Amino acid sequence: MGRRVWGWAVAAALLTGAACGGSSSSPSSPTPAPDNAFRITIGTNGAVSPAELVVPPGTRVLFVNNHNQQHEMNSDPHPEHTDCPAINSVGLLRPGESRETGNLVTVRTCGFHDHGNPSSTALQGRIIVR
Repeated sequence: MGRRVWGWAVAAALLTGAACGGSSSSPSSPTPAPDNAFRITIGTNGAVSPAELVVPPGTRVLFVNNHNQQHEMNSDPHPEHTDCPAINSVGLLRPGESRETGNLVTVRTCGFHDHGNPSSTALQGRIIVR
């Protein structure tokens, strides 16, 4: 009878240990980034902010259009848009829309502009991947 009680005590201790801090089968959730992390906003004044953003490799940048006009955000140079093709996935943003770039994986400086208004310095900027 003593072995049986000891076996139950060991089983109970193992179950209690697992319930009190043993490994969990569900992974923990990542901490969300702040709302303004890796974001470029076209403000109500029709200018991008920030005009320069530094990000680590592999980042996606969210472009948000808070202006009352549409903007087509693309990589430099105009009109080829070949320097950083990941930016070209933003494309046309109507008022109130937002869209992410592709993954910016190469360490470099990526210029961007509004394809419909390429000479407007207010709608030009740089994403520095480092």
